[in-house]
Amino acid sequence: MKNNPLIGVIGAGSWGTALAVLLAGKGYPVQLWGHSQDHLDALINDRENLKYLPGIIFPERLTPVNQLKKAVEGTPIIVMAVPSHAYRKVFLELLPFLCENCKIISAVKGVENASLQTMTQLMAEVIAEHGLSNKKIELGVISGPSFAKEVAQGVPTAVTIGFNNLKTAKEIQKIFVTDFFRVYASRDIIGLEISAALKNIIAIAAGVCDGLGYGLNTRAALITRGLAEIQRLGIALKADPLTFSGLSGLGDLILTCTGDLSRNRKVGLKLGEGKTLAQVKNDMMMVAEGIKTTKSIYDLAQKMNIEMPILEQVYNIIYKEKDCSKAVSDLLKRELKVE
Repeated sequence: MKNNPLIGVIGAGSWGTALAVLLAGKGYPVQLWGHSQDHLDALINDRENLKYLPGIIFPERLTPVNQLKKAVEGTPIIVMAVPSHAYRKVFLELLPFLCENCKIISAVKGVENASLQTMTQLMAEVIAEHGLSNKKIELGVISGPSFAKEVAQGVPTAVTIGFNNLKTAKEIQKIFVTDFFRVYASRDIIGLEISAALKNIIAIAAGVCDGLGYGLNTRAALITRGLAEIQRLGIALKADPLTFSGLSGLGDLILTCTGDLSRNRKVGLKLGEGKTLAQVKNDMMMVAEGIKTTKSIYDLAQKMNIEMPILEQVYNIIYKEKDCSKAVSDLLKRELKVE
């Protein structure tokens, strides 16, 4: 791979913008695409993302573009940072422009509602259905404890890049790494994606407990038992158990359950304080992936007959309007177990 390949970043929210800034700051030519023309016009004029990531000036090599074709055609590396509910639609639109041997990295922490697929599973299916397997497109994921604002500000951060081919993971690892952004390589794509999706659900639960006024004991117990649920589902999906004690597992879980910048924790916090889900959504400018992913993972757990009591209570709170205090009480009253 040549020294400074063109990189397309699809999704101009906070995370997509942060990764585009990071890569362009290293000298890579980056094309940043967003779905809203008004938003893109603002990015072009302001040279910063005032809506989602204010205060971060774009490096010279970052170019906002208004067409997927411009962002993707002839581009050997593509970063997908669109929400999970829009992922399939956007991927189908850019599919005709993908070049041979390109590497696509999902930066999305969610599972599609309809198919119950992770983003790499979704892309693999779409590529096969459209007869493009001969293009030898490689699919990967970036995951780990990384708030977009802090990454854009250059705060020391560590994440993991996963590809089935470890050689490819190491190639992409070198492209993303900086003196403040440490990157590890992995082959466990499914483990990274399941960890990333589920930690958002546990973070909603942590926020609920904080909103109800419970203490640090409660939060610690919730994180620990939440990790057990993530492991249970992940191992059933053939993930590497060691992934769950790593950056994408325990690392991201701690960050998202405790950090004030966590959108999913804020959702739970407001629910615990007595707001309705409609009110919470109305107050939010950015997407909290955990809301939709709660339904996806609940359906997946039911399909696979995996016991996930915290997930079940979060699902009941969000989709059945269960009282938050009652949900916690029901968790504590469950049959006693051996750890």
